Amino acid sequence: QVLLVESGGGLVQAGGSLRLSCAASGSRFNINSMGWYRQAPKMPRELVASITNGGSTNYADSVKGRFTISRDNAKNTVYLQMNSLKPEDTAVYYCNENLWIGLNYWGQGIQVTVSS
Repeated sequence: QVLLVESGGGLVQAGGSLRLSCAASGSRFNINSMGWYRQAPKMPRELVASITNGGSTNYADSVKGRFTISRDNAKNTVYLQMNSLKPEDTAVYYCNENLWIGLNYWGQGIQVTVSS
């Protein structure tokens, strides 16, 4: 069993920054990648950024150059540094862990609100 706990969300003005953290506990085997997704009201959940066990990263076009995903394996924690935030970044952000066997684990979600 895997538990993912997000922190670091909140309210920020446009142009500001936030850093999300996702602390993972439980089984640490068979991990393919970890990542962040977001879901705005009445919109489907979308990938924001992901990082593989080997350190390769992938970003949504809408956040490239503004967001950075990183991981600290010693702390079992994944981070999402979000700079130059825009009102359209407002959403609930979810931490995700994808396993090689096809399973996905999700955090409870954390609100990020960017005011204009």
